[in-house]
Amino acid sequence: MNFQPKKCQYNITQNSEFRIQNSELRILIVCSKNSGRIAPFITDQASALQNVGVEIDFFTIEGKGVLGYLANRKLLLDKIHKFQPQLIHAHYGLSGLLANTQRTVPVVTTYHGSDINVPRVFVFSRINMILSAFNIFVSEKNIKKSNLKRNFALIPCGVDTSVFKPIDKSEARKQLGFDLEQKLVLFAGDFNNAVKNPDLAKNAVNQLVNVELLELKGYSRAEVALVMNAVDVCLMTSFTEGSPQFIKEAMACNCPIVSVNVGDVEDVIKGVSGCFVTNYDVRELSEKIEIALNLVERTRGRDRIILNQLEQNAVVQKLLEIYTKILEKKQ
Repeated sequence: MNFQPKKCQYNITQNSEFRIQNSELRILIVCSKNSGRIAPFITDQASALQNVGVEIDFFTIEGKGVLGYLANRKLLLDKIHKFQPQLIHAHYGLSGLLANTQRTVPVVTTYHGSDINVPRVFVFSRINMILSAFNIFVSEKNIKKSNLKRNFALIPCGVDTSVFKPIDKSEARKQLGFDLEQKLVLFAGDFNNAVKNPDLAKNAVNQLVNVELLELKGYSRAEVALVMNAVDVCLMTSFTEGSPQFIKEAMACNCPIVSVNVGDVEDVIKGVSGCFVTNYDVRELSEKIEIALNLVERTRGRDRIILNQLEQNAVVQKLLEIYTKILEKKQ
C-alpha cells in the first residue's frame, strides 16, 4: 500500500512556511555531481527544507556507472560519521544504491525518470527500492513501471513560485536585452543534450517564419524565470523525462507550452488553455507552436500548479511527513 500522509506535524504560518516543532532534523542529501553541478531541482528542494529549519548537508558523487558510484562508499561513510544524519535522502536510483550500502541510517530515495526509463539502470533501481526505507516517484508512469506495492509515494519536485511567477513580457525582454517584436520559443535545455531531442525542436521551428529558438543554457534560476516570461512559447521535445521542472516552471510563469507526450506532462498541463501536447511528428509540432505563438493572452498555468499542490512548500510538507513516519518506525 502506498503512503497516505497523516495529519501534518508541522505548523503552517500565514506565509505557508513550516517550522519544525520538535528536535532539529538532520538530512544528508546524496546525489550526483557528474555534470559539474547538483541538479537545480535538488538544490531548490534542499533550500526549501533548510528554510523550515531542517539541517541539510550534501554528499555529492563523481563517478560513472554502478562501479563509479560504489567507489564513493568510503567517502560516504566518513561523511555520515561526521554529519550524523538522522536520514539520508538520495536522488536517483544509483545514488540510493550507494547510500544503502550502509544499513545504519534509513534511506529515502527519489527516482526522477532516467533511473526508471533506462533498462540497464532500472535493474539497479529495483534493487534499491527493496533496500530503501521509502521510495518517492515523480510521475505516475514511473510508479506503474516500478510495480511497487508499499512504502512509496508520488511527489513531483515542487516549484518555487516566489521565483517562477508572471512578469510582463515586454519588461522581461527589456531586462534581458531581447528584441521586443521577435517571436521567441524557448527550448527545454542545451542544444548539445541529445536526450532533449534538439533536432526535432529545430526542425519544427524552421517550418515557421521569423521565429527564433533559444536554448536554455547558462542562466541562473532567477534568469530562467525571466526568460520564461520573455518568450512566447516554451517547447519540450525530449525522448524521456520523469516530471520535468521546465514544464512546471513555465506553467508557474503562465507561459504557453508545447510538449511531446513525455513523463507526466500530459497530466500536469491537461485542461490548461494555451498548453498543448503533441506527438513527435515535425508538422504537428510546428502547427501547435504556431497556434501557441498567436495566442493573445498568457495561460493560467500558475493556477493549476497551486491547485495540484506543486508549489515547493506543499512538497516540503509531504517530505516532512514521510521523514517523521520513518523516524517514528525507527524508534
